[in-house]
Amino acid sequence: MLMNEIVIDVEHISKLYRLGQFGTGTLSHDLNRWWARFRGKDDPYQKINEVNNVININKAEYVWALKDVSFKVSKGEIIGIIGSNGAGKSTLLKILSQITTPSNGVIKIKGKIASLLEVGTGFHPELTGKENIFLNGAILGMTKKEIRSKFDEIVAFAGVENYIDTPVKRYSSGMYVRLAFAVAAHLEPDILVIDEVLAVGDAEFQKKCLGKMKEVSTDDGRTILFVSHNMQAINSLCSKAIWLQHGQIQLSGEVSGVVSKYISGVQKLQLKQEWNQAEEAPGNNYIRFKKIELIPHVSEWDEPLDIRKALTVKFEFWNFLDDVNLSTGLVLYNYDGTCIFDLLSTKSNCKKGIIEGECSIPGNFLNDGSYYFSINVVKDTSIPLFNLEECLSFEIEDYREDMLYFEKWWGAVRPKFPFLLKQKEFVKL
Repeated sequence: MLMNEIVIDVEHISKLYRLGQFGTGTLSHDLNRWWARFRGKDDPYQKINEVNNVININKAEYVWALKDVSFKVSKGEIIGIIGSNGAGKSTLLKILSQITTPSNGVIKIKGKIASLLEVGTGFHPELTGKENIFLNGAILGMTKKEIRSKFDEIVAFAGVENYIDTPVKRYSSGMYVRLAFAVAAHLEPDILVIDEVLAVGDAEFQKKCLGKMKEVSTDDGRTILFVSHNMQAINSLCSKAIWLQHGQIQLSGEVSGVVSKYISGVQKLQLKQEWNQAEEAPGNNYIRFKKIELIPHVSEWDEPLDIRKALTVKFEFWNFLDDVNLSTGLVLYNYDGTCIFDLLSTKSNCKKGIIEGECSIPGNFLNDGSYYFSINVVKDTSIPLFNLEECLSFEIEDYREDMLYFEKWWGAVRPKFPFLLKQKEFVKL
């Protein structure tokens, strides 16, 4: 395998979609386009500056699903593509898979591509699982002999032995995905393109798929483009990541840095929430939160917190139950959803009224990155009353003073323990 051999070269790709009904539109649109082409000018309807935003409402008739996207992928790399819904991830994969064409730009691809973009991609519903395996292999240019040599391995990986002679239209969505991924991974494409479809499978199969993707990339030198909203999967599998936002590349590079920036960009710093009226506060007939606050020892709350400084979580909630034993759970997660710790307060007998709680986190404990808290209130240490999800979010910044090691510090926590190196005695070597 040639090192750094470029197998995907995307140059200034854009994709324009027209909203509303299908068709070319009015006669005036067609005439304007013909007149522009006749004069050697650009399509006038590709000059519209509206980006694709599924949240904000706009009156534009055309939107850019992708706008001037460029990147290169080397052989054997696993690239994670992340971004919110409507960012252009699936559109990009469809263009790379030659399902649709770009409005502008050029794509150069070296090798055969297998795509798994949605449940049943490339499968004929009337054919059996066995017949679809041979059909997909033929599409990838493989001979019957080559497909037969992989057949038993595909069926065993998918775990659908009892249904292999059944038409796939009778498969559940999970069985569909199992067989589709097994075919795509084992029939030796040079480039494997996978959308969020793996989320349909169960946890065990997802883990199996991630292991297989890492194996075919490392051992066989195959290239993988992987779209997922599971940041933990992206971090564990991919070496690089591309963050798409409104159809444009927001950031690309080393995976942990891109994912961290993406999470902190989506999950804005939120260090305090307060509700003055119980009726408006989050909760239920038992518990309603009044205030929750993270007290950092910094001058401005819109800045990352210093890794050296202690943090204090304070909260208050209205308790509508009388003479009840209450405990509160405080759960901290990092940017990929991994639980850092889960604390449970001591049980306390509470009357009706406002209950307050406080927990301190020492400095030099959490590693640099993005984090968020969830708080839950339980009765008698086991009966859940209310859970306030993702109520505080913050980012910790590494100061790196007098440090010679400038690479990423690994791990969820980074405690400052005494760790000394000294010469006991001098011996001439």
